[in-house]
Amino acid sequence: MKTKFYHSTNNKKERVNFETALMNGLASNYGLYMISRSDIPRLPPEILKAMNGMPYARIAFEVLNPFLGAEVGEADLRAMLDDAYDDSAIPTTVQHLTGRTHIMWLTRGPTYSFKDYAARFFGRMLNYFLKKSGKKRIVAVATSGDTGGAVADALHGLDSVENIVFFPKGSITERQRRQMTTLGGNVYAFEVNGDFDVCQALAKRLLGDKRFAKDLFDDADRFTSANSISVGRLLPQAVYPFFAYSRVAEYDEPMIAGIPSGNFGDMMGTVVAREMGLPIERIVCGVNENDEFPQFLNTDVYRVKPSRRSPSSAMIVSNPSNFARLIDLYGGHVYDERDETGKVIQEGVMDAPPDLKSMRRDFWSISVSNPDHYTAIQEVYEQYGIMMEPHGAVGWRALDTFLGGSHERLAVIYETADPGKFPDEVKKAIDVVPDVPERIASQATLPERIYTIDDPPFTREDGSLTVSESQYETAKKIIENDIVPEGEK
Repeated sequence: MKTKFYHSTNNKKERVNFETALMNGLASNYGLYMISRSDIPRLPPEILKAMNGMPYARIAFEVLNPFLGAEVGEADLRAMLDDAYDDSAIPTTVQHLTGRTHIMWLTRGPTYSFKDYAARFFGRMLNYFLKKSGKKRIVAVATSGDTGGAVADALHGLDSVENIVFFPKGSITERQRRQMTTLGGNVYAFEVNGDFDVCQALAKRLLGDKRFAKDLFDDADRFTSANSISVGRLLPQAVYPFFAYSRVAEYDEPMIAGIPSGNFGDMMGTVVAREMGLPIERIVCGVNENDEFPQFLNTDVYRVKPSRRSPSSAMIVSNPSNFARLIDLYGGHVYDERDETGKVIQEGVMDAPPDLKSMRRDFWSISVSNPDHYTAIQEVYEQYGIMMEPHGAVGWRALDTFLGGSHERLAVIYETADPGKFPDEVKKAIDVVPDVPERIASQATLPERIYTIDDPPFTREDGSLTVSESQYETAKKIIENDIVPEGEK
């Protein structure tokens, strides 16, 4: 099996294997690692047909082994996937909704979010390579809600890893926050004055600061990422649609994927699955009032605006990281312009347009208003007796609108979080309080450890926010004083 190589979206000359891409996190020139379309493996038709009835871990092996087989032994990969996707720890179900539309519940894992799937793979794979090399890593991640808890849970207790999570102050629920702040040990949660884009810029700045890492640890590569910017988070998200297809489709039948989209990780994983040969007819992307993507598809203009608050809090993203991968796949180039210190001057600069005709053929996207989140939750509950939360409701509204209310074509909506993580939003919509998931209930009274970055973010002329110099300096001081292992001080 030949090694698959990954290039930087900002430097096509950089080509590295999966292990290097995973360990580095961010690619050269602040790019993201991406595999070329021509290098994405295609699964034989007989493998796709055989997936019918396979357990999730087995399907994950069939999807991921073509990417990893040259670097990870088959027995090791099977063992990691069997552990990550043990059905007793993270069961996956597909439920009929109406007509030929189904819901895939990616919400039964340890933190009750779809992020558990990629995080559990990432954590085990990172630990595998670190043990082989004897190295250590600090995983820096920004979260708009669910990523932080999922990654923290997956990395908690690993000897070779420290985990830093940046979350926006006042923009996530208490239950989401406590999934990060009550773990302690090697998990360090930072509450940041600003929105998710500020947290994401802070994480990227830290990942690209090789001098700081070298000075502090004598290891320029000490920091890596577990955000959607990590290729170790991207690849396992290609498994979702294969699993859904194996449960609802006749062989070779086209399927529509209805995806609530924020940082575009689950959407981009579905793109990879389609490139692998899964017969996905259309990818329907529902976004909240942060409508940059549907506006781009409609106008051919990509303009990053100040992020807007939304009930689908994990999707409050105005400049999705994975947009750079999508544009790269379709032959274009988009990047964030930076100064000599690495500070972002302008986000979303597109200096080479993608094949927009093909993108419009493959994707359909709308923005769902804040009030319509609640209407969609109410609609599904009253008509079908199924309780959704704000993110899944965006997926429903986008798909239902695309289909014109007629659900005669095969489709699957991704439900990405347990309704119990958003009790206030669900109660507002249907006047019913969802049950509190067991592990979340147990965290409600545990002590929290929170590091605070109160410095104001930098406000651009258009009103959008990014990380300020004082915020970055505060983060570095906390890392130096509180996170450097004793043996390295």
